[in-house]
Amino acid sequence: MPKKQLIGIVTSDKMNKCRRVEIDRLVRHKKYGKFIKSRTVCHMHDESNESKLGDTVEIIECPPKSKLKRWDLVRVVKPSTLVDIAAMRAAAAADEGAEATPAS
Repeated sequence: MPKKQLIGIVTSDKMNKCRRVEIDRLVRHKKYGKFIKSRTVCHMHDESNESKLGDTVEIIECPPKSKLKRWDLVRVVKPSTLVDIAAMRAAAAADEGAEATPAS
């Protein structure tokens, strides 16, 4: 039987070599027929920590690596366009501090 391959979005990259991926899907309600948004959460192994928060990634099934990890990273389909506001403010503050000191 072939291994499943899915595409999802990285929702957490706080762990080392592990990412939390959410796969959104629409499920039809049995009785009413209305489509309901649902999501599947998968934990994947990322050996080189190449995926970041908000990236769209392709994952493939693998034998269990730990209690939760059952998926491997195939590739980063689309890098994230999220901006880290805290890092930008820190860089701006560092630039202002460098400009405030007089040069001899």
